[in-house]
Amino acid sequence: MTVVQPFYDVDGITIYHADCADVIPLVPPETVDLLLTDPPYGINYQPDARQNQNSQFADRVTGDQSTFDPAPLLAYRSIIWGANNFASQLPDSGGWVVWDKVTRNGFNLPRAECELAWSNVSSTPRMFRHMWTGAFRDSEYGVSLHPTQKPVSLMRWIVDRWTEPSDLVFDPYMGSGPIARACLDLGRRYIGVEIVEEYCQTAVDRLGQLALKL
Repeated sequence: MTVVQPFYDVDGITIYHADCADVIPLVPPETVDLLLTDPPYGINYQPDARQNQNSQFADRVTGDQSTFDPAPLLAYRSIIWGANNFASQLPDSGGWVVWDKVTRNGFNLPRAECELAWSNVSSTPRMFRHMWTGAFRDSEYGVSLHPTQKPVSLMRWIVDRWTEPSDLVFDPYMGSGPIARACLDLGRRYIGVEIVEEYCQTAVDRLGQLALKL
């Protein structure tokens, strides 16, 4: 059996610097209340350096050069971001989650105006509206932390809606840790896994910041 030591383990928030393939077998679906994650999409995404010029992490997403296989995640109660990119490998779902990144008419953007997450926790679609496109953001202004960074506000909305206090949230593709921060703010337990050590440290640094406004 693979032994994986935590990178961080404080107050119910546990982070592993590891390949998620080594950790997923150690976290049985029956012990997890929600798997919430933002994996590589398998689209060979290349960040625009002009948008990420203030980020030390403006490199490509690890694992994104290969087709993503969501099969190991489907035994969990799951919300999986970017799943429109590998929808042919997923069961049908009537409960996709939509993040409206523009929230107002009049924009003509070359980038996506919304993002989608596959879900087996809801029977109907749900939408969260929060501006997050280029220099226009409703929160977290300033330095970018990850090429496909998502707002803590989005993750807090999901965690608050589909879990209860002290529930366990599992995030096998942690990135810069927005889900970890959301779980800390809302009193949920959390297990996150990230293969890039710098992102693990970024997530730990975010956990040490003052509590965010709810």
